[in-house]
Amino acid sequence: MASKGSTRHQPSTLTVKGRAVRLRTIGFVVLAALAIWFIAVNTGRVTVRLWVPTVAVPLWVVLTVTLLVGMVLGVFLARRRAARR
Repeated sequence: MASKGSTRHQPSTLTVKGRAVRLRTIGFVVLAALAIWFIAVNTGRVTVRLWVPTVAVPLWVVLTVTLLVGMVLGVFLARRRAARR
């Protein structure tokens, strides 16, 4: 009988053109493509109120900055969580 602790869990993969690709990677690529498409189609100008000044900028700039800040925070929190384990 095999013990439960002897087998290690391997990440789910899919074979694409002969290479094993993690499902997590495929999901990230799909989400990134959707985010880029969403940013690209929203090109109108918007007024953004920062605490005191009001700035008129294209919406794609606001969305791009928001995406980048979210990615940086996600990486920071993931590393912090990994370091705690």
